Amino acid sequence: MKLIKTEDAVGSVLCHDMTQIIPGVTKDARFRKGHIVTEEDIPVLLSMGKENLFVYELPEGFLHEDEAAERLLALCFGPNMTRSGAKEGKIEVKADIDGLFKADRKRLAMVNGQDQLMIATRMGNVAVKKGDKLAGMRVIPLVIEEAKLDAAAELVGPEPLLQVLPFTVKTCAVIVTGSEVAKGLIEDQFGPVVEKKLAAFGVETVYRKKCVDDTDVIASTIAEARASGAQLILCTGGMSVDPDDRTPGAIAASGAKIVTYGGAALPGAMLCLGYFEDGVPILGLPGCVMYHKATIFDIVLPRVLAGDPITKAEIAEMGYGGLCLGCKECRFPDCSFGKGW
Repeated sequence: MKLIKTEDAVGSVLCHDMTQIIPGVTKDARFRKGHIVTEEDIPVLLSMGKENLFVYELPEGFLHEDEAAERLLALCFGPNMTRSGAKEGKIEVKADIDGLFKADRKRLAMVNGQDQLMIATRMGNVAVKKGDKLAGMRVIPLVIEEAKLDAAAELVGPEPLLQVLPFTVKTCAVIVTGSEVAKGLIEDQFGPVVEKKLAAFGVETVYRKKCVDDTDVIASTIAEARASGAQLILCTGGMSVDPDDRTPGAIAASGAKIVTYGGAALPGAMLCLGYFEDGVPILGLPGCVMYHKATIFDIVLPRVLAGDPITKAEIAEMGYGGLCLGCKECRFPDCSFGKGW
């Protein structure tokens, strides 16, 4: 650090906090350590009695923390996000739309594995609303070698570490299976629960039908739902190993490519997930979706609505954090359920 006249300090970096005292009003740091002095700051500093300042001399090849934070931001930032200004070396990122938040955990760990660099994010594969905080980043020291930021950028490549994907699915078909429902012996309680969950994401149910437990009937109804143009098809019930439960077989017979019949989450282990050739997803929902506030359906739904394909390997990863604790007062999604994949 070096001592310079305040009038000559524009563009220099302060070495320590500068306290401003206004009797009866305030006594607080007016300028923080690391602040870059601007032309507008000079009269304020002089009014505080600061005719000379200790400032950092920034050696060649080093960055101030604010500039370094900008470099970290460049590794993360993508469409549908907003950012804060750099303040005391930290930048925050927020969602600019309602959508699905994704974070590349492997490449994020590469950055955080470098000395003196850090990026912290919220859990990925979750629904976020416009204005929700997504990430914060900074470097640890006040000044840092530029080479460390260069090395991090080389490690992770050009693709942003973070994404906010818009919800592109806007229409759905709901097929309620069960002979007892189709014949009017009991009232359908499953369909309304599912449609309410869809409506919360702005998805309109454009096709509804009740089906008896017959593989051919359900498969032909799925074909009708496809013809309706619905962007998502949901089949409710009939998902167990009971011989009368024909929904998984009907989904397979409909021409969809099955990703999984069974999911590593409770409640919801009997989920069936598939995709048609044109990318339209189809899900067979187990009965627990009707009774429990949070199930595997709530975990996968944001990704399905964002058109983000789900693989069998990812379903397997869901097991870590895939156990609902059945809290007396459900706090989902503000809990650990479904946050491990």
